[in-house]
Amino acid sequence: MINELLARWAYAYDERDEAMLADCFTEDASFSMRIAGGDLVGPFEGREAIMGLMTGAMAEQTDVRRHVVSNIFFENEGEQPKPISNLTLMATENGEIQLLAAGVYRDTVVNQSGTWRIS
Repeated sequence: MINELLARWAYAYDERDEAMLADCFTEDASFSMRIAGGDLVGPFEGREAIMGLMTGAMAEQTDVRRHVVSNIFFENEGEQPKPISNLTLMATENGEIQLLAAGVYRDTVVNQSGTWRIS
């Protein structure tokens, strides 16, 4: 089920499905990122702030993106699973496919009434 959560958020972002994407995060989630060893961006605190970041980025993108999440494994701290996975980010624009980025996701997830969400 956690693997499905990671796939669902990537799919929702790529398809620009804002409702599905928002549902992948808890109301009080925290999100930070570092791209290609650059400066830390964030943290963005709360679902609303995270969605503001993501929908703002979507609005600026003219390409079609595919976030490919792979090599998922788990580190546990107590009863809270911490999935770690690889990212391969590709984009298609004007009929050309490019590799945009590769990276690592380190997530914390919680089960809320039977639904796993990124926290």
